[in-house]
Amino acid sequence: MDSEQVKEPHQEEEKILPAAVRAKIERNRQRALMLRQARLACRPYPTGEGMSAVKPLPKIVDSGGGFFIEEEETEEKPMENVVHQPGPVLEFDYLFCEECGKDFMDSYLSNHFDLAVCDSCRDSEEKHKLITRTEAKKEYLLKDCDIDKRDPVLKFILKKNPHNTHWGDMKLYLKQQIVKRSLEVWGSEEALEEAKETRQDSRDKMKQKKFDKKVKELRRAVRSSLWRKDASGHQHEYGPEEHIEEDMYKKTCITCGHVLNYEKM
Repeated sequence: MDSEQVKEPHQEEEKILPAAVRAKIERNRQRALMLRQARLACRPYPTGEGMSAVKPLPKIVDSGGGFFIEEEETEEKPMENVVHQPGPVLEFDYLFCEECGKDFMDSYLSNHFDLAVCDSCRDSEEKHKLITRTEAKKEYLLKDCDIDKRDPVLKFILKKNPHNTHWGDMKLYLKQQIVKRSLEVWGSEEALEEAKETRQDSRDKMKQKKFDKKVKELRRAVRSSLWRKDASGHQHEYGPEEHIEEDMYKKTCITCGHVLNYEKM
């Protein structure tokens, strides 16, 4: 099979693979090449003295899938004084952990959140805790555009909703990255706390206003029912109203002297 025909399907498949998978394939390919060159360096070769022809080494073809295949030669040619050149020193694309400083190839946090922390240093309970999108917007006063459109766009993982499996999947974000984004939006922790207090005061005032309105409506309903009950038998004829205090007023019947107290809204 021609080497180009071997590479073409891999190149098409490689386009749809995630970046972390492609990087891992490349690292495996580089490692296989180094091991191959190390074995060739240790293999003894004839100097050509007393030998008329030596079968050449098979041609190595990169399959594109992280391994190599050997292509047989159709003709045998004599080999003269084979001199092996040392292979180049290849450096793997290692990552260095932000916590312990050790190098590593891949990890959960690096694959899902582009955070250079190895699996040994991952603290899923505190430092590397995951939070929901709703919590991120409520606790850190972030908008959808702050999460989805501000560069760099925050990464997340999907998880089934534990309250109801029929609901949509939850988006979980790295709390460390959410806190950093909130500081970018609000400037400082003090500004964030002031904004949270202002919003809480506005909510409290709105709740109090709704409560006062319901109380006044209840008072009006009670006084209307009392007015109908008092209008039995004698028909009162009240004089002019008199102001008592604040919203309280009274009227006195000119016939029987009955005093009616009421409140004006």
